[in-house]
Amino acid sequence: MSILINKDTKVITQGITGKTGQYHTRTSRAYANGEAAFVAGVHPKKAGENFEGIPIFASVKDAKAETGANVSVIYVPPAGAAAAIWEGIEAELDLVICITEGIPVRDLLEIKYRMAQMNSKTLLLGPNCPGLITPDEIKIGIMPGHIHRKGRVGIVSRSGTLTYEAVAQVTELGLGQSSAVGIGGDPINGLKHIDVLKLFNDDPDTDAVIMIGEIGGPDEVNAALWAKENMKKPMVGFIAGVTAPAGKRMGHAGALISGGADTADAKLEIMEACGIRTTKNPSEMGKLLKSVL
Repeated sequence: MSILINKDTKVITQGITGKTGQYHTRTSRAYANGEAAFVAGVHPKKAGENFEGIPIFASVKDAKAETGANVSVIYVPPAGAAAAIWEGIEAELDLVICITEGIPVRDLLEIKYRMAQMNSKTLLLGPNCPGLITPDEIKIGIMPGHIHRKGRVGIVSRSGTLTYEAVAQVTELGLGQSSAVGIGGDPINGLKHIDVLKLFNDDPDTDAVIMIGEIGGPDEVNAALWAKENMKKPMVGFIAGVTAPAGKRMGHAGALISGGADTADAKLEIMEACGIRTTKNPSEMGKLLKSVL
């Protein structure tokens, strides 16, 4: 078992002919069941061609119809990325993963509005995220595969780099991951911490969860309040940006303190009050997790 993706997932790469799309499709194919998982690419002007044996189609709809793909990953530049996301939603894929950084906020607002209007069943991960991985089965995105190890710890994070940090610590302690999910650092995005927590809570192969957040926005607080009432598994948490000044955007577009509960200290306090063990030192996430198991 895993959440969102597994060894049977079939993947379309949108933006497969660009340098980034080619590189990460190649590395994802080289990981675990990747050879069988990556079944199609999309480029409206290159239908009928292929990339290293992967057939290229004119549209996501065509690619899905021909290959049975149920997930897409997007490496399209910012100006065209929202249209690429929408194409995946219109094709009614199960999951669309958008790696692209720098998509205009207005484009994402429109996507979210249209998804709500049509009551879309497609899940969106990202944008501006590293993707996700189920160790020893499949990786979709830009994370380094070699640091992952199959295990029973779920990891969800707004920060790509801190996802890898938590993964490496958990691997080093011999615990391993059930799935690791990077939700991205943009203010308007798809899946939130709370959505991924619900999936981990229901997953019989996840025993505990590390939740990594950042300053800015209400997402971590919402997730903590939900966890207090519903989470059946031990959790540890970390919030990046303890020293960040109010009003200054730090790194990610969504990492901007605009109100009292947006600060790292305020979030950590609420998480602790909700039963989530927290640390202010990112190098201690793994050890803290081990202590609650």
